[in-house]
Amino acid sequence: MRPALPLCLLAAACAAPARPTDSTQPSATVSERVRALHAELPVIDGHNDLPGAMRERTRSGFDGCDLSQPRPEFHTDIPRLRAGGVGAQFWSVFVSASTEASGDALERTLEQVDLVHRMVQRWPEHFELASTAADIERIRASGKLACMLGIEGGYSIESSLAALRMFHRLGVRYMTLTHSLTTAWADSSTDAPRHGGLAPFGEEVVREMNRIGMLVDISHVSDDCVRDVLALSAAPVIASHSSARALADHPRNLSDELLREIARHDGLVMVNFGSSFIHPDTAAKTQDNLKVQRELAAKFPDKADYDKAWADYRASRSLERGTVEQVADHVEHIARVAGIDHVGIGSDFDGVSLLPERLDSVDDYPNLTQVLVDRGWTDPDLRKLLGDNLLRVLRSAERVAAAR
Repeated sequence: MRPALPLCLLAAACAAPARPTDSTQPSATVSERVRALHAELPVIDGHNDLPGAMRERTRSGFDGCDLSQPRPEFHTDIPRLRAGGVGAQFWSVFVSASTEASGDALERTLEQVDLVHRMVQRWPEHFELASTAADIERIRASGKLACMLGIEGGYSIESSLAALRMFHRLGVRYMTLTHSLTTAWADSSTDAPRHGGLAPFGEEVVREMNRIGMLVDISHVSDDCVRDVLALSAAPVIASHSSARALADHPRNLSDELLREIARHDGLVMVNFGSSFIHPDTAAKTQDNLKVQRELAAKFPDKADYDKAWADYRASRSLERGTVEQVADHVEHIARVAGIDHVGIGSDFDGVSLLPERLDSVDDYPNLTQVLVDRGWTDPDLRKLLGDNLLRVLRSAERVAAAR
């Protein structure tokens, strides 16, 4: 989840344990069992914003930015992906929601899609593009990391179904319908609604996504928009990077009512690691960030002045990072409310500026798994969380597309 204005505008029973947990209690060191699980299980992350972070900071792509070496300026690089046991990654291709007004959303999104393709071509010993769930399993078995793409913000297609289809041909397998702003055809969770959910063209988009086999991502959309999508979509939907509103009351998170509805439609909620969506106090403090950013952008049209004002504002606020145990709380809450078959991982690495303790980068996934193991999660349930649930939803979308 990256910001919308320049630089930073930002029911079923569960098989997992349903007992209360102490979020302040640190877990043990990662065990050999957990290391072995991460070597064996799919370990699919639904949302990583590295392409946008790279484009924002390097502009020229990989010249002077060798991902095969440690890159401390990012949350992600190849050595840490390997250390975290990641088997498949949805790379988010994000451009600011303000590009809907500036008219260059499609161009900028294509640049990031191209960046992912060039990344795969540059390090073929580590990466391979995947088009299907079967591809993910084959690539993972070969020892490489399977790569799919997800568009973060429906404005990227510039209201063109032809553009949507072309993105699918380029490897995009989900699209988040909005971002931080309400668009011409879908309402955002962090902006004033204009459509009462989906506009008529938004309904066309959902139908076409079903037809071509692209997952509909309802992270960032309003509650009414979620309901409209669920009523319309013939395929299961995903929330690629959203957490539980009952534990952190932020409009970007999902209510228990919506968690149950997503499960009823066989969908999937992939937990966001960002502190603003995990820690209740931080969630409360950051809800007004978008409003402040928009006010500052209007007051300081010069980018350097805006950046300084925003940095000063952020420095004046004390925010709690939260802990890996609190992320596990969100995982378990969603598993209890929606069911173990309907929860996954969508970290938002390189798309958020504040992360919980012991979830600093992509090598830290085993820390979360260890907490869940300590709480009694079984290997079959971990397999569902860490990839099988996402593979099931992908296969379902593929079947729906094949039947149309």
